[in-house]
Amino acid sequence: MAATTGGGGRNGGTVTMADNLIKASDQTFGDVIAGDTPVLVDFWAEWCGPCRMIAPILEDLSTEYAGKLRIAKLNVDENPQTAMQYDVMSIPTLIVYRGGVERKRIVGARPKHALVAELGEFIG
Repeated sequence: MAATTGGGGRNGGTVTMADNLIKASDQTFGDVIAGDTPVLVDFWAEWCGPCRMIAPILEDLSTEYAGKLRIAKLNVDENPQTAMQYDVMSIPTLIVYRGGVERKRIVGARPKHALVAELGEFIG
C-alpha cells in the first residue's frame, strides 16, 4: 500500500509501506495500540535520515514476526498530537505497547540484529 504524504513533510512525496505495516494517525492511535499482541510503533518523519534507514528493517520484522508483533508507523509531522502525548522528543523513536500500555522505548536507529535483541521479550 502506498501512502501519500501530501506535502506534510519537508520534501513531500510518497512513502511506500509494506502491506503488513499499519499506518497510525492521531485519530486511530488508541485502537492501534490496544490488544494483547505487542505493537511496535515507529514515530518517524519523511525528512529523517535515520528513520528512512530503519524503514526496510521494520518491514522485514513485520513479515518475520507476523502474529507475534505488529508494526505501526506514525508520521510525527502529520500527527503531532500523539507524538506530544507520548513525549516523543526525537526520532526515530520506537515504542512497544501491549494492551495500550508502553512496555519498551527505543530511541535512535539500530541495526536489525540489535533491534531483534531488544525486542526478544516480545518476539521470543
